[in-house]
Amino acid sequence: MKFDFKFIDKKQGTIKDDILSGLTVSLALVPEAVAFAFVAGVSPIVGLYGAFMMGLITSIFGGRPGMISGATGAMAVVMVALVKQGNEMGEAMGLQYLFATLILVGIIQMSAGFLRLGKFIRLVPHSVMMGFVNGLAIVIFLSQLNMFKSGGEWLSGTPLYTMLGLVAGTMLIMAVLPKISKAIPAALVGILITSAVVILGGIETETVKSFIQAGGGTGIKAGLPNFNIPIIPISFETFRFIFPYALILAAIGLIESLMTMNLVDELTETRGSGNRECVAQGAANFVNGFFGGMGGCAMIGQSIINIKSGGRNRLSGIVAAVSLLAFILFASTYIEMVPIAALVAVMFMVVIGTFAWSTFKIIDKIPLPDVIVIALVTILTVIFDLAIAVLAGVIVSALVFAWENAIRIRARKRIDGHGIKHYEIYGPLFFGSTTLFNSKFDIQDDPDEIIIDFQDSRIMDQSAIEAINKLAERYQKEGKTIHLRHLSNDCIKLIKRAEKICDVNVVEDPNYFVSIDNYKKLIGETPK
Repeated sequence: MKFDFKFIDKKQGTIKDDILSGLTVSLALVPEAVAFAFVAGVSPIVGLYGAFMMGLITSIFGGRPGMISGATGAMAVVMVALVKQGNEMGEAMGLQYLFATLILVGIIQMSAGFLRLGKFIRLVPHSVMMGFVNGLAIVIFLSQLNMFKSGGEWLSGTPLYTMLGLVAGTMLIMAVLPKISKAIPAALVGILITSAVVILGGIETETVKSFIQAGGGTGIKAGLPNFNIPIIPISFETFRFIFPYALILAAIGLIESLMTMNLVDELTETRGSGNRECVAQGAANFVNGFFGGMGGCAMIGQSIINIKSGGRNRLSGIVAAVSLLAFILFASTYIEMVPIAALVAVMFMVVIGTFAWSTFKIIDKIPLPDVIVIALVTILTVIFDLAIAVLAGVIVSALVFAWENAIRIRARKRIDGHGIKHYEIYGPLFFGSTTLFNSKFDIQDDPDEIIIDFQDSRIMDQSAIEAINKLAERYQKEGKTIHLRHLSNDCIKLIKRAEKICDVNVVEDPNYFVSIDNYKKLIGETPK
């Protein structure tokens, strides 16, 4: 009997699936939000508030049901420099500058959505997507290794073996349970069983509470977030200080969110709205700035946990966000008892499911430039951040595409019975192919009458128009007559002396401008 293991079940989620999946995600959000708050140099509560507000607003208004947003490492690494520099301007001012920056981030992101810039995510090639998921999988894996530390030192001896055993046990539960029943998310069952074993068995191991205390925090218990206007100087100098950070954070947040949305679209075989997601992400960061959260963007790890656990609808994200707030308000004592090993195991399973293992199968079957792009994006994601990696991948892919199309321009040459030379152009004419295009013409030795036919070519940009104009000028300087055929109306408007050199057959192209009387005379026809 062949068992077909599917990491993601594409079926539509139910209310029960959404609720249980949301609870699972909320547990996985706690250590991530706390860890990224430590990275950014702010209180764990600020990170938890940020995860709650990001998750709630994007779940309700976002363009991708089932996608989870919260505090993320990609944005935290930028925030740490902002907070540090802000503190240098005044005692404890860094956090206030962070909140002000998030307000500006929200405005930029919402503007991107209203301007419908989210559609440009379509320009991201599949090779960049593969590099993105591979790099993110490695980043998630490396971030979980930090959980094997206590007080800044690596675990060793019995604590290490205990941690490894609990991680392995939780992963085993998550791997086996779906074969028996899918009634309850395997991740949630794994967390609950491992927590029960640790608590009831009195096993000493790292817990959520010890993890927070090791980072300098006290716990996750707090009240509701309060509305506050950031206390910073209102001046041009302040704007000049926070704007670059806001621009970078907005770009990173949108790129990671839209890339995550694309991935979830592929996994669930559905389609989200990029522009709506931009607005929702911006609104969430805007609210964070006024209510004391650290902001964030879409979280690929938690999103995959959600859809793998059956969460498909907005309810799953809402439950995750509300549950996280409930933990902060009422259940902090119990959540702090959850062993870190159980949450690490869940994230390790996410790594296994996120990494595009098919990369190794297709690496010798796809073009070399695509292999290079996959490797480049993967490496840059690990070394730098997602925004740099994706932008670099898109640029390299665009350059490869431009080069490949630049060498496709061809010209078939023939001389008809009347001594007129025809150049029939094939392939796109744009900035990358103009040099090769010009090399196709033998101006000195060509006869006095030349026809260049663009029926099988496309004029792509201003560089192509200029190349045609200069070619026509060179022929005219030699005293030769040139005719351009099958050019579109918009091209004809930009061609110099178009009324004299643009010829089109009215039978073949009734919608184009016609000026062929001279040509008809040359071939012995009587102009009508």
